[in-house]
Amino acid sequence: QVQLIESGGGLVQAGDSLRLSCAASGLTGSNDDVGWFRQVPGKEREFVAGINWGGNGIFYADSMTGQFTISRDNGKNTVYLQMNSLKPEDTAVYYCAARLAHRFEYDYWGQGTQVTVSS
Repeated sequence: QVQLIESGGGLVQAGDSLRLSCAASGLTGSNDDVGWFRQVPGKEREFVAGINWGGNGIFYADSMTGQFTISRDNGKNTVYLQMNSLKPEDTAVYYCAARLAHRFEYDYWGQGTQVTVSS
């Protein structure tokens, strides 16, 4: 039904930038949401940012303001997360997830892409 594939992660130095991509299939509703999450060992999965497929809303976690930007290209069925001024504490596995319009929670998840930021 819904398939999400993340890409764009890698090993970078502090201060570098990365753009993560989430290729999404099965999303057709303008009120569907796609979000980015991240997870490190020993911690719960953390919300980073979300965007409505119809482009009527963008949401960021309070701790993510300023450095991360979420966007989408519906024609390419892709959601992006632009990450600037990366810090070692940004090291995590980054996941994209989908929440359909009639659901309260994100029910579909990708496999994740590793982002490692060295000092």
